[in-house]
Amino acid sequence: MSIDYNDVPDDVKATGQRTFRSITCDGEEIEFSGGFTDLHTISYNEILAGRGFGLEENRVAITTVADIRNQTPLGLVGEYHPFLNRVNRFDKEA
Repeated sequence: MSIDYNDVPDDVKATGQRTFRSITCDGEEIEFSGGFTDLHTISYNEILAGRGFGLEENRVAITTVADIRNQTPLGLVGEYHPFLNRVNRFDKEA
């Protein structure tokens, strides 16, 4: 997933898209960049209408993100998305 425009593939940039999201599972890439803006708008509207998710429903997601943010990056070791081979700031020898 990339929100840094410099990491967006050139063919995606050519379409005017500013972000890129994909995941590879069992060798098959699934690209899911479209629709995120609408998803967030819908989610915010639900929150404002009193139908949002509370702290307990989000506790696992919040702790997972906190755990990820506190990890030391390993670089390109083990399994990683092949797109990372194109991103300059990652070092294969980390």
